[in-house]
Amino acid sequence: MLREQVITPRSGKRAPQSRGRTGGVAQKPVARRGAAPRATARSSAWRKTLVWMPALGKLLLAVCAGLLAFHLYRTAAASAFFTLRTVDVSGAARASTDQIEKIVRHAAGPGGVWRANLEAIRAELERQPWVRSATVARVLPSGLRVRINERVPRAVVRASNGRLMWVDDDGVIVGSVAPTDQMPAFFLRGWDEAETPQARADNQQRVAKLLALQNEWTTAGLAERVSEVNLDDLHDVRAQLAGADSQVEVRLGRDDLTKRLRQALQALDEQRQTPRAALVSYIDMTQGKRAVIGFLRAQPPTANETKNN
Repeated sequence: MLREQVITPRSGKRAPQSRGRTGGVAQKPVARRGAAPRATARSSAWRKTLVWMPALGKLLLAVCAGLLAFHLYRTAAASAFFTLRTVDVSGAARASTDQIEKIVRHAAGPGGVWRANLEAIRAELERQPWVRSATVARVLPSGLRVRINERVPRAVVRASNGRLMWVDDDGVIVGSVAPTDQMPAFFLRGWDEAETPQARADNQQRVAKLLALQNEWTTAGLAERVSEVNLDDLHDVRAQLAGADSQVEVRLGRDDLTKRLRQALQALDEQRQTPRAALVSYIDMTQGKRAVIGFLRAQPPTANETKNN
C-alpha cells in the first residue's frame, strides 16, 4: 500500500507569493507621500477661521453701530431743537452786553447750541478790550451761558495822539477816559504802543511803577503837585508839576524818588521869592544831594511893548 506523506515547510523560508491568473506576483497599492499632512493643514486652517468668526462678527457689528450713532448725532445736532435762542451774559459792567451777545451768536453760527465751538467763542470774547477772561457753557437745548471777568482800570496813560486812556495791571489799554470817570492823582507818559511781547512787558513795569509812586506820593502829601509822570525810561523818571508850576519838569533819576521830589519842591518854593521864579524850566535831582535848577531864556520885549513904554 502507498502511504501519503505530508511535507512540512521548513521554518525561516518565505511562503510562496500568490500569483495572479497570469502567473505574475500580486502587489498591494502604496500610499502617496504628503497627502495626509495637506489634509491636516487644511483642517487646521478652517478651525482657526472658525475661531475668529465671532470676533469678526462683533467688530462688524460695532462698526455698523458706530456709523448709525454718528448719523443719528448729525441728524440731532442739525435739528431745530438745538437752535440758539438765548444767551445769558453775566459779569459785564463796562463791556457792552449787547456786543457780547452779538459776538456769541455770530461765532455760534447756524450749527446751533450742540455744535457750537465753545473754545472759539471764548477766544473771540477775550479779544475784546474790557474782557480779561471768559467762560462759555451750553444750556441745552437752546441756550449758551457766558461769564465775563473784566479788566480793572488801574491807571491813566496819555497816548501818542494826546488822548487819555485807561490801562489795567497787565499793561492793556481798555478804553478811553470818560468825562464822568474819577481821575487818579496824576497820569503816565512814555507808553510804548508797539504790539510786541517786550513792549507789553515794559508797559506792565510802567503801570506797577506808577501805582507805587501814587501810593507813596499820596501818603507824603506830594501827589497833588504832580500832573504826570514820564516813565519812558524807568531809570530816568521825570515828573511834570501841576497848577501854577505846570511848566516845571523835575528830573528824579532812578532811586529815592519820593525824597528827591520833596527836595525839588522845596528848592522851587525858595525860587518863588526871587524875580526869576517864572523862568524856572526844570529841576534836576539826579545827583541826589543837590538841586540843579534850569531857567528859560528871558524873551526881549516886542516893538509894541517898547513903544507903549
